Amino acid sequence: MNSKRIISFLPSATELIYELGAQEKLFGVTHECNFPSDASNKPKVIESVFEPENMSSQEIDEKICSLSEKGEDIYKLVVKNVSNAKPDLIISQEICEVCSAYTNQVKNAIEILDEKPEIYSMSPHDVQGILKCVEDIAEKIDEVQRGAKIINSLNSRINKIKDMQISNKPKVLGIEWVKPFFTSGHWVPEMIEYSGGINMITKTGEHSRKMNIEEIENVDPDVIILMPCGFDVKRTVSEYEKYLRSDSKWNQLRAVKEKKVFAVDANSFFSKPSIRVVSGIEILAKILHPEIFTDLEVPSNSFLKI
Repeated sequence: MNSKRIISFLPSATELIYELGAQEKLFGVTHECNFPSDASNKPKVIESVFEPENMSSQEIDEKICSLSEKGEDIYKLVVKNVSNAKPDLIISQEICEVCSAYTNQVKNAIEILDEKPEIYSMSPHDVQGILKCVEDIAEKIDEVQRGAKIINSLNSRINKIKDMQISNKPKVLGIEWVKPFFTSGHWVPEMIEYSGGINMITKTGEHSRKMNIEEIENVDPDVIILMPCGFDVKRTVSEYEKYLRSDSKWNQLRAVKEKKVFAVDANSFFSKPSIRVVSGIEILAKILHPEIFTDLEVPSNSFLKI
């Protein structure tokens, strides 16, 4: 099937459609689709029911828990724009209810459309899974050659880092939410392993989950990477100042004492099943082994030592 009209229910799919050069087929995106910047001009088919931009991680967590307890949705469908889009393909996901519009919104969209679209659901749990989605979507939108080119380029960048002989691998803990603490799940453990670290607490493919400071103390990481889901470096640093800077237990951690705590731009390079996770692997390599990867170029403002 060669899809002519697509709506995307998640930012990483929107990003990929642009990368595949098929943005003219995109007739609806979410309120979070802002990369590349042109995506912000597309009609919005999904909106958030609250505004997380100005909230702290604790406030966001409380709001989501309260909506979930009431059985209410975190996102709402913009019915008029869905109808106008007349999609023959909807790209959604099954990874995380919090991260983007979930099954309910897909059902709602199908109910209001006279012509029933095809649904493609992204649910990768590791880096190769993300690349498989590139292949699948490229095929669905008739951009197979371009898709293959993107995958080859990403694989060669991954292998360049993965195949580097690194003997002294630090123990690394990725933290996906600050208040409360959440472990980093899905593809992040693998990203850490690829970049020359030993990932602590979670395994590749596992969902992220709550953890307490005692768990962090027990594994005694050499390096801590703060990557709150959907936050950039600046917002992560402000979370650090708010919740961790003067926390006595936190300040007892060896990585903290040795100043081996980093904030990364999670929103761009870690939180989403996007092709930009490959830049995320490069960023981690630069953080963990700056002496080996001196010539590696990474995006500006992508990480900061705290």
